[in-house]
Amino acid sequence: MKVEISNIDQLPAVAEALLGEFPGERFYAFFGKMGVGKTTLIKELCRQLGVEDNVSSPTFAIVNEYKIERDRSGANDFMAGEPVYHFDFYRLKSLAEAYDIGYEEYFYSGSWCFTEWTEKIEPLLPEHYVRVDIEEREGTRIFTANTI
Repeated sequence: MKVEISNIDQLPAVAEALLGEFPGERFYAFFGKMGVGKTTLIKELCRQLGVEDNVSSPTFAIVNEYKIERDRSGANDFMAGEPVYHFDFYRLKSLAEAYDIGYEEYFYSGSWCFTEWTEKIEPLLPEHYVRVDIEEREGTRIFTANTI
């Protein structure tokens, strides 16, 4: 999947395309430079999943947990009460810190997981996930997503 947008108002369509293109997928790993929009896209994905909590980058906490507030059936079934985990590995100094937070319990829980600064923990990623690359080019954002 490849989508290019020139306006942040188009971001809901990107999130919808991601969720629609990869039905049943629960692990999304985001890659891109600082300020390219990883957190902003994750906020929109959470909104579309039915998260009503304030979604923010867990830079200092490493992981934030949100709850889906309403059910949705279709290609992707979302259940009220289901957790969504949002990781930001920017401040990680070593893989040992990911072990310390118990990453395996999150990554292999079957719950929604969104990771930022994923390149810092790439050796720990599950065998199968959705890789989302975000680039900024001449005032546009280019989102490329593939299953790994």
